[in-house]
Amino acid sequence: MKKTKFTFVDLFAGIGGFHQALEKLGGSCVMASEIDKDCIEVYKKNFPNTEIVGDIKLNWQRLPEFDMLCGGFPCQPFSKAGKQEGFEDKNRGNLFYVLMDILDQHEECKFILLENVSNLGTGKDKQWWTKIQEELGKRNFYVTDIPIVLSPCQFGIPQIRDRVYIMGIRRDVKDDKKLTNHYIHIEDLGFDNLKRPINSLEMGSAWKVLNNETDIDKKYFLSKEQTEILNIWDEFRKGVKFETIGVPIWLEYFGVKKDDNTFYSTPDYQGVLYKNLPEWKKRFVDKNRKFYIKHKTFIDKWVDKYNMLSRNSIYKKFEWNCGKDCKSLKDTIIQFRHSGIRAKRPTYFPTLVAINNTPIVWDKNRKKYRKITPREAANLQSFRDDFVFGENDEKTYKQLGNAVNVDIINILAEKLISFAIKDWKKI
Repeated sequence: MKKTKFTFVDLFAGIGGFHQALEKLGGSCVMASEIDKDCIEVYKKNFPNTEIVGDIKLNWQRLPEFDMLCGGFPCQPFSKAGKQEGFEDKNRGNLFYVLMDILDQHEECKFILLENVSNLGTGKDKQWWTKIQEELGKRNFYVTDIPIVLSPCQFGIPQIRDRVYIMGIRRDVKDDKKLTNHYIHIEDLGFDNLKRPINSLEMGSAWKVLNNETDIDKKYFLSKEQTEILNIWDEFRKGVKFETIGVPIWLEYFGVKKDDNTFYSTPDYQGVLYKNLPEWKKRFVDKNRKFYIKHKTFIDKWVDKYNMLSRNSIYKKFEWNCGKDCKSLKDTIIQFRHSGIRAKRPTYFPTLVAINNTPIVWDKNRKKYRKITPREAANLQSFRDDFVFGENDEKTYKQLGNAVNVDIINILAEKLISFAIKDWKKI
């Protein structure tokens, strides 16, 4: 990897994903900004020589000169899980315009690299993306012609994590032989033939991020109750001859020990009659009911044996996303979610998120189920091996869930700088 000396500001810095990526290329961080005190503490541990300030809205005028502006600005206004108020969100959405104010004040900035949820590029009929292109265009930057949405698994890293990346290069800095019109194209980046995530990794590739640690703390291993429920569902799968129904299993929609008339005329666990359910939900219920009737003898005994109807609601929902590729839950990656227990093929890990949804694996050496450790979660985000985290694991998982993937940022930044003329530093 060729190193190029350049300076950058690390905005919405989190715990330093951008910093690690750009430092590898020869970048020097002249200032960072972050509002979360726990993130700031971790950032200072790992980058003690970088000045880090708080809210960028209050500190943007303090920024020294820099070559590259980077950061993962708040995603909540653009996330499908939120209200999707976008730039109209008064608390976070308008932070994009703070970035524009910074560019207006710092005409020396030559490169832009930002990250956000993929919905930013596709949501609101692409109005958000069009606004970004327009605003950066006004400030003399070439940007990508379409939203560049990438996932680590497209680069051999076993995690599905679609994110949109905003790349910009100042017009007078670009090499006209490399960028021939007003945009950066996916072909220019060499990403036009990238394999899509599901087919890019082999079965078992997810295990490659697991550490061969000799002494894993017992706090990462599942409780007796959680281990028991996984064994119970493994027994269930064998009892129904590994048959799947194409939708998650919800015991409440089996109608255990009820005839059809009673089942379909009684309000469900949420108090809604079958006839009043939306059509998609009716199909969901019908598949569960049909499956129960087919395996009624086994299921009735299984329910009574383990008192399943009195269990925590999460334990009564089960989603198998492994087809016929896995024989046991011990071969899968598991999550305890609000929507139930989910099992996935060990091809890749689900997206690390800010909420407590830590993936679970079967530790073959210790013959126990456990959460992946913070270090293993860090491997999924391509963090360097010597990176130092805080002492609170839950905060660390959250910080990594909010972080950027270091390898992807490194790849994009290197490509972005390669589009510049040789003497760009003199401009």
